[in-house]
Formats: sequence, structure tokens, C-alpha cells
Amino acid sequence: METNSVSKLFIFFFFMPLMFLHSQLVQCGVTYDKKALLINGRRRILISGSIHYPRSTPDMWEDLIRKAKDGGLEVIDTYIFWNVHEPTPGHYNFEGRYDLVRFIKTVQKVGLYVHLRIGPYVCAEWNFGGLPVWLKFVPGISFRTNNEPFKMAMQGFTQKIVQMMKSEKLFASQGGPIILSQIENEYGPESKELGASGHAYMNWAAKMAVGLDTGVPWVMCKEDDAPDPVINACNGFYCDAFSPNKPYKPRLWTEAWSGWFTEFGGTIHQRPVQDLAFAVARFIQNGGSFFNYYMYHGGTNFGRTAGGPFITTSYDYDAPIDEYGLLRQPKYGHLKELHKAIKLCEHALVSADPTVISLGGYQQAHVFSSGRGNCAAFLSNYNPKSSARVIFNNMHYDLPAWSISILPDCRTAIFNTARVGVHTSHMRMFPTNSKMHSWETYGEDISSLGNRGTMTAGGLLEQINITRDSSDYLWYMTSVNIDSSESFLKRGQTPTITVQSKGHAVHVFINGQYSGSAYGTRENRQFTYTGAANLRAGANRISLLSVAVGLPNVGLHFETWKTGILGPVLLHGVDQGKRDLSWQKWSYQVGLKGEAMNLVSPNGVSSVEWVQGSLAAQGQQPLKWYKAYFDAPEGDEPLGLDLRSMGKGQAWINGQSIGRYWMAYAKGDCNLCSYPGTYRSPKCQLGCGHPTQRWYHVPRSWLKQTKNLLIVFEELGGDASKIALMKRAVKSVCADVDEHHPTAENWHNESLSGSEKLHQASVHLQCALGQSISKIEFASFGTPSGTCGSFLKGTCHAPNSQAILEKNCIGQEKCSIPVSNDYFGEDPCPYVLKRLSVEAVCSPTATTTTQPDSTR
Repeated sequence: METNSVSKLFIFFFFMPLMFLHSQLVQCGVTYDKKALLINGRRRILISGSIHYPRSTPDMWEDLIRKAKDGGLEVIDTYIFWNVHEPTPGHYNFEGRYDLVRFIKTVQKVGLYVHLRIGPYVCAEWNFGGLPVWLKFVPGISFRTNNEPFKMAMQGFTQKIVQMMKSEKLFASQGGPIILSQIENEYGPESKELGASGHAYMNWAAKMAVGLDTGVPWVMCKEDDAPDPVINACNGFYCDAFSPNKPYKPRLWTEAWSGWFTEFGGTIHQRPVQDLAFAVARFIQNGGSFFNYYMYHGGTNFGRTAGGPFITTSYDYDAPIDEYGLLRQPKYGHLKELHKAIKLCEHALVSADPTVISLGGYQQAHVFSSGRGNCAAFLSNYNPKSSARVIFNNMHYDLPAWSISILPDCRTAIFNTARVGVHTSHMRMFPTNSKMHSWETYGEDISSLGNRGTMTAGGLLEQINITRDSSDYLWYMTSVNIDSSESFLKRGQTPTITVQSKGHAVHVFINGQYSGSAYGTRENRQFTYTGAANLRAGANRISLLSVAVGLPNVGLHFETWKTGILGPVLLHGVDQGKRDLSWQKWSYQVGLKGEAMNLVSPNGVSSVEWVQGSLAAQGQQPLKWYKAYFDAPEGDEPLGLDLRSMGKGQAWINGQSIGRYWMAYAKGDCNLCSYPGTYRSPKCQLGCGHPTQRWYHVPRSWLKQTKNLLIVFEELGGDASKIALMKRAVKSVCADVDEHHPTAENWHNESLSGSEKLHQASVHLQCALGQSISKIEFASFGTPSGTCGSFLKGTCHAPNSQAILEKNCIGQEKCSIPVSNDYFGEDPCPYVLKRLSVEAVCSPTATTTTQPDSTR
């Protein structure tokens, strides 16, 4: 294919659909065949990304969606979170972060489509999998099976959402952006375990959804038995081996996992972009036509929305757009190049089935030829250990290990999944000019427990049955009488107490004094606390604060799983040897006194007498509330609260919960990470020996200009004086590009001529908005070695490299430098493949700079 015809193909099939997407939303018909979804009768390769509206703020939505569009996305995917929309039966909340209609209309405004995953079970590492806790207490209910109470409630909410969308004319059949909807979620494993009742429920759910007459196709993910006309779809790290259950359905990948979630005490998981791009290209070359990144922007589990249990407040997910809304480079940019390459091939991909040609032991070509001059090829090397040189169409191609090259004309490789040409951004947290002032404290009064809202029962009761998840906290209280003749009193010995819990944490107090704490894990919620019991003669008060850290979000009938202290609770070292306290009378109190008095809100904060004075003099004490004020910092960079000096608890800004915090130190295997080979979540870990999450996102839209109220509840004891508000920005950017790097950028540039110019590579550097390049730390055109932060000059080096970069980039937010002899003057080493390696420092465009803190 000639250069001009390829460039025209790029214009028509990549830019034109994006330019006219908004106009296509008028009276849009969506159907499908074996190749793809058809929009207005035309088959489409559709690129999608998950952005969950409650995990960001309305002020962030449009910026996130525009960045997604700029990254080559055409569809935004979101779950619907039943428990935030119907917190109590029949009472609905669609305001603020939960304004679903506003979110979808924002997507429409930007000109993208929507995949609405109604569920209403969503998993998503979200509290109770998105199902409302009150549902657990409906008489006779059993979740996600052929159970009438559950089906009635699920149908009611599904109908509510569908009717809301119809009323706002948001389905594509009405001219809206919603082109797909999903019912249920990852039900295949449950269905198999439940047998006939699971199969009956699945068929009922599909029939119920289709009967709602939305005018767009319905999807079921990870459900191989999805009945017609529902499309079954794949979720996973790889889906190239997936085939739909009928030959007339398209291959849809509803969750291409861009990373992995994080749990307190665990490491940060990263998925190399080379492997993610490789997985997507494998899916497309095997006939896939719709793929969705889960997540494209992960966001934040504000409040008590994190599930698991033990899921962190950050839901960053190593996504192309990070938790704070900043581009994660090179992941964002490399995937953008992938999307351009795929869209160049779109016509061939949807017009023909692939012909597979062997190019070697681990190498293949997937060729799509429509017979009308349209030809696209994907050259793959599945060997995870070595690169390969292959011959295809009488031409040589070099394929790095574990990679795919994309040839939109079956001749020219414009993209390779393993060759990253975009810059790498290193993000850091910087101090702000905003300081916390007027610190005051209020302590939970252990001695006054039982003075409000208590209930008593014989024996130990399950926590969620009492709290109904209205609070993370439940007090278990009992009294123990110790006879003055007890031997341990005379010998000066101390008995021990063991407390067995079903999860998730417990803090033990004896006679009002803190004795110790214990925790479970996400993999093993059950644990046992063992500690000294400082008992005295006479009555002794034992108070156990059981703490939930998010309710389970996945598992067969997780609604039946237990939380809290179910015993036994035993005293050891008394004269009778062992004393079981499990079946004596216990009193229960839901929540904390500070919660009951609504201390977290600006209106309720004055309802108690706060203690002023030095925090250092007061010491680090458990169950302590802290209050301070601060002014909004200058600038518009995203903000995060540094809580490393604290232990475990929750925090609020102006009455809005930024979530649970916990300085649990990460345990894992943080060895070097390389992209080749099958990816699984343990493969690339970061953060060993550091708190899993140190910084907590504070949306700027939550702040006033002055006197913002910070409330922190600390369970264990911490130094609140060291809490600081930080800003997130780019510290440095790096690029490392060889002079023959393949690129799709030039294919649409009609002014270029000649193969040498057509394939001319460039280094692109870009700081964040409000920043500029202040220094070139390293620059070498020649044969440099190393990686970002440790580049070294090679034996071949253009001596003017540093000067050229400084001249063109210093003071600029972004700059572009061609990787060519023409730009750097005399060839420093003829007949040698050269590269340009650069490291540049980013600083605020305004005057002063601040020293960064260590990265997360």
C-alpha cells in the first residue's frame, strides 16, 4: 500500500470517527455479528476504559474523560453501585459523586460512548460487592441464586436504573451514548458451584434484562452459558484464547486488567505496559473487536466504600491515569500509540478473518486481507527469553521477546508492543505552603462505655448483625470478678486473655487501659489475640473494640460470612486453669462516641470540649480524635494528606471522608521486574518495607480558600503534629528512543515524503500542567546505556547533545527533539544505530521549587 493511501486510511478510520462520534449519537442503532459490534450498521473496533464515577469527584470527571479520549478511547465503562444509590430500602441518592446521570452526560458531552455495567452485583473491591447491607436482612433471602426475595430486589433496582436512563434518553437507541449494558458480573464460577439453581438464576437475569427493552445489546462477563441474545465476554490479564459461546457473537474483553488492587499490608502491584500492550494486540490479532481497560482511572475509595476486606483507600490500579488524575507515563502514551496502530488496521480487522502463518518456533503472522487492497498484519514473538528476526512478505523484521509488531499495510511496522518510545514521568509528593494549625484533641472515654445505646445478650454476637454496617466499630463489653484469693494476685503474676475473632481487627482494653491489638488479613480474616490481662481483685471491665475494614466483595454467599468476635474469649492463668467468658452476659455498643456526636462535621465539631495544648505533651494515645484547620494551598496540583506519622484510623476534610488509613508495612517480593513472560499479580511488586499507603487523596473541590477543617480519628496512637498536606507533581521525565523507532505519528502527515523522513523518530518530553523543564540532567545522542536515573554515555556521543536539549527544552512545558544526525550535526559514529537518552527535571513554572518527598 502506498504511503498516501495509508495516511488517508489513518485519517478516515482514526480521526474521523472521533470527530463525528458526537453526531453519531443521534438515533444510533447498535447490533452485533460474529466480527464486531455494529454502530449504525458499521462494524467497529472499540477501545474502552473503566472510570468509576464514585471513585472521583464531579469536578474531575470531564478532565478524566477528555484524557481518556485523547488517549484513543471511544467508550467509558462504569459499574453501577447499588449500595450508595439505595442506602436504605426505597430511599435513593444520586447526588454529588453518585450523580450517575451527570457522569453519563459528561461522557456524552466529550463525545464518547458508554458501557453501563448495571450488575447490580459488581465485586470491584467495593464494600459488599456493591450490594446494600440491608439486603442481607430481607427475610428468606439468598444472594445471587434462584431465590425470589433476591430476584425481586435485584429486578427492582435494575428497572430503576434502566428507567432513569430511558427518562434522560441516554441509551443509544434514543440518541444517547450507552451502547452496551451488563447484567450480573463474573457469575460463571458461582453458577458452576450452585448447579441447577445457579443456571436458573443466570437465565432469569438474562431474560429479565433483555425484557427491559433498552435497544442495545446486553453482556454477561465470565459467564460461558449466557443465553441468546446476551453476549458472553472475557475478563482477565489475557483473553486471546477466548471465544464466545455462539459463532455469531463477537469477541468482547470487558476487563483487561491494567494492574491490580492493593490491600493494607501488601505491596503495590504494577503491570508493565509492554505486557499489557502485548495482551491487547494478541486479543485483536485473534479476532477481538472490543476491549476495556480495567481500570483506565482507578481513583479513590472515599469514605468506607473499600471492600475486601483490607482493600486500601487508594484504588490506583496502576492505571494509565493515576489516582490523582495525572497521566502515568509511559503507560498512557504507549497505549495511545497502540490504539493509533490498531485503528489504522480497523477496516481490514472487521472485514476479514485472520490467516495464521508460522514464522518460526515461537513466531507467527496474523494476516487480515479483505481482498479489496486492505491488508493488515500482526507479527508476534511469543518467546519470553529472546528476540527473533523473521521474514514476512520477503522482508526482514526484528521482534523483541514477548512482543507483537503491527503492520497496517502488511509491510511497514509502525508499532511494537515492547518498544516504548514515549517519555517516562516520575511522580513525587511535594510539600505545600499550607500548614496545619490550632491542633486540639478529644479522647474516647472508655470509662463511660455503656452509657448510651447499649444492648445486652448472653454470649457473643456477630458484628454486622448488630451494626448493620452503620459503623466500622462495635464494642463488646463484659465484667469479670476476681476473688482476692486468686494465686496470681499473691505471686505478682499476670493472667493472659485470648480473643478469637472472625475479623477484621480488635483493640483490647482492660479496666479502661489499652492492652493490645490484633488483625486478620484479606486472605485469612480470622485471627486470635493473645495478651496480658492486668486484672485486680473484684470487678474488672473487659472492653473489646472490634473493627471492620471493609466487607467482603466476592465469594459464594459472602452475605453469610461472619465478622466480629465470636469466641472463644478465654482467661488463662487463673486458679481454675482456664476461664471461658464466651457465654456470660455481654453488652454491645455500636460505633464511637465521636461518631454519635458527629464530630467530623463542621456543625458537630463544637459538640464536645476539645483539649488544647502541645500534642507532644499529650503523648500518643489510642482512640483519640484530632482536629486542626488549614488554608487551601496555592496552585492546582492534586493534593494528598501525608499520614505516615499515624497508625490506623479514618480522616475527614470539611465533613467529607477521605477514607480509612493504616500504616501497615508491606510484605512481599520486590525483586526486579521485567515485562517478558506471563503476567500475574505477584510478578512486579513495589514498596516492600514501607507503608502500603502513605498519602491519601484530598480533592481540591472539597476545600474552601481558608479554614478547612481536618478531623482524624486514630485507633492506635500517632503523632498528628507531623500530618502534612502535599501536592503531587512530576519530578522528572526521561526518554530513551533509537533513531529507527517505529511510530504511527507520521502516517497521517501528508507533508512528509521519503521513507527516511516517514520513520524519523523523536523524543517527546512533557511536564505536568503548571510545570516547565528546569534542568537537563542527562542528554546523549549516540550509544548511551542504562535506564532513567542512571543513564551513562557510551563510546559514541554527540558532544552538543546537552546544549541542544537545553536550548530547545529549558523553560518549556513540553518539547520534541528529532532523533537524527540532521539535528545533532555530524554523525558521531557512522553505520552504528544511535539513540537519544534524556533525563529532564520538572519544576513549578512560578519562581520557587520545593524538595520532593519519596515516592509511593
